[in-house]
Amino acid sequence: MEKRDYYEVLGVSKNATDDEIKSAFRKLAKKYHPDINKDPDAPAKFKEAQEAYAILSDKDKRSKYDQFGHAAFDQASSGFGGAGGFDFSDFDINLDDILGNMFGGGFGYSRGGRGSRKARGSDLLRGVKLTFEEAAFGCEKDLKIDVSEKCPECNGDGGFDKTTCSTCGGSGTVTSKQQTLFGAFMTKTTCPDCGGVGYAFKRKCTKCHGEGRIRQNKTITVKVPSGIDNGMRLRLSGKGEASPNGGENGDLYLEFSVEEHEFFKRDGDDIYLEVPINMAEAALGCKKDIRTISSIVTLSIPSGTETGDKQRIKGKGIKNSSTGNTGDMYIIFKVVTPAKLSKEQKKLFEELLDTDMNDSEISSFDRFVSRG
Repeated sequence: MEKRDYYEVLGVSKNATDDEIKSAFRKLAKKYHPDINKDPDAPAKFKEAQEAYAILSDKDKRSKYDQFGHAAFDQASSGFGGAGGFDFSDFDINLDDILGNMFGGGFGYSRGGRGSRKARGSDLLRGVKLTFEEAAFGCEKDLKIDVSEKCPECNGDGGFDKTTCSTCGGSGTVTSKQQTLFGAFMTKTTCPDCGGVGYAFKRKCTKCHGEGRIRQNKTITVKVPSGIDNGMRLRLSGKGEASPNGGENGDLYLEFSVEEHEFFKRDGDDIYLEVPINMAEAALGCKKDIRTISSIVTLSIPSGTETGDKQRIKGKGIKNSSTGNTGDMYIIFKVVTPAKLSKEQKKLFEELLDTDMNDSEISSFDRFVSRG
C-alpha cells in the first residue's frame, strides 16, 4: 500500500513549525491511541501518525524527506542509511513527554506518580431537607455523616518506619521500553511494588490496616445562610473524604431541598400570598391584616378589587445573605363567592339585585343579548 504524505497524515503544512507538528501529533495520538479508541483501524492510524512524527520532528530526517519523500527512508534505497535505509527501531519517542499532560497520568502515562504528588481526597455530596422558614431565615443544623478520616495512630501514613521503594527509587513510577515496527517507545507506569506512593513501611498500622484512613460516623454543625432555595449547594471545604496518602481532604457538598409552605409561595427572593376576600370586601374596600414571613401588616384593599388583582409590599420578601438583596412580597386577591347563604344574606342579595348597579360591562352584555 502506498504511504500517505507525512504532512498530510499530521494535517499540517510543509512549512509547519516544530510546535505545530508536535501539537498535531498529540491530537492524533489522543484520537487514535488504542487505550482510548477501540476501532479496528485505530492502531494502524496511531502507528501511521507515530511514523510521520518520527520523521518530521527530526530536523535532519525532515530535510531528507522534503527532498526525496518516502524514498529517503525506503529499505530498498541505497542512497540513505546504506542498504538498510532508515531503521525506525533506532528512533525513540518518549510518549510520557508528549502524552502525559494530555492523559493526566491515566492510561499508563504518569507524570511522576503519587510519590511526587499527594492525591486529594474524594468529595462527598449530601442531601439536606429544610423547612420553608429554615431556608428563608437561615439556621444551624446538626448533620450526621459517614466519612473517612486520617488515621490518628499513623497520621495517615498507613505504617511506621518509612523506607524508599527500591523498585522505583521513590518516584512512584517505573519506565519501560517497548519495541515496535516504528521504533522504541518509552512509557511510565505506576510502580507495582509500592502502588505509586514511592515508599514502603517496615510495620503496617494495625488501626487502619495500612490504609491511612479510618471510617467514622460524626456529627457536624452547619450554618445554613438565609435565602437558600431548592437545588442550591453549599461547599464545606476539607469536610470530605480523607486523602489516601496524606494529601488534602476532599470537600463536602450539601444540596438542599426546601419543603413547600401551606400558604406562602416563593419565586427567587420574592414571596407570593393569595388572600381570599368576600364580595362585600371586594366591592366596598376594606383594611385587612396580612401575615408576612416576619410580621403582620395592615393592608388597605381598594373598592372594586377583583380576583387576580395584585399589591406589592416592598422589602417583605426573603433577605438573601449571599447576594445582600431582599425580595418583595406580592399579595394576590381572590374574591370568594359564597356557596351557601343564610336567609338574611339571601334577602340582602335579592335587594341588591333589584338595584341599578350601573355596571357598564354587564350593561353592554345585556344590550348585546337583547339585540337577538
